[in-house]
Amino acid sequence: MFASLQGEGPFMGRPAVFVRLSRCVPPFCPWCDTVYARNRGQMLEICEVVDRVLGFENNFVVITGGEPFLQWGSGLQQLEERLLAAGCRIQYETSGKLAIPRACRGYKVCSPKFLKGAWRFAESNIRVADIFKFVVSDNFRQVENFIGKYKIPDRKVWIMPLGAGRAEQMELFARVWEYCVRKKFNFAPRLHILAFDRRKGV
Repeated sequence: MFASLQGEGPFMGRPAVFVRLSRCVPPFCPWCDTVYARNRGQMLEICEVVDRVLGFENNFVVITGGEPFLQWGSGLQQLEERLLAAGCRIQYETSGKLAIPRACRGYKVCSPKFLKGAWRFAESNIRVADIFKFVVSDNFRQVENFIGKYKIPDRKVWIMPLGAGRAEQMELFARVWEYCVRKKFNFAPRLHILAFDRRKGV
């Protein structure tokens, strides 16, 4: 858990408390910038997590991973209930590899991944996710095909340049910007990477 600014998507630049859950769903992203979250973590009681979150005195909470919905049935749903009861607003960051639970009441940001020749995505998430984020390098056509197949409105699409580090992201920055202008998609630089490069916990 840490306090920072949301670096991506529609709440970009907003102060937030991040709760990073461990474990992810294979196949794993080769460009992942949070590999450390796959197998490592600290076991905490739900009440401990709530107390720590509230200690930051910020009611905007981003729950991310790994893949957070792996833990929906083992405490995440109860954590959501407790945080909402305490007046928090919750945003989830998910790959969409797992179906987003219908009972989930947070704002759902889905970032589908094209891995090993296929989209790894639960189709039910099209109706459930609030927005879709895509990390791109040279896979513009694949992203367009996905958006077209599922008829995702442009206003729900956010495009980000690939890069686990600042230099990689800046290489693609102008190209992705121009692409978003042409296609009328939302553009999102990954602010935390621009500011801190590869540092963890920001």
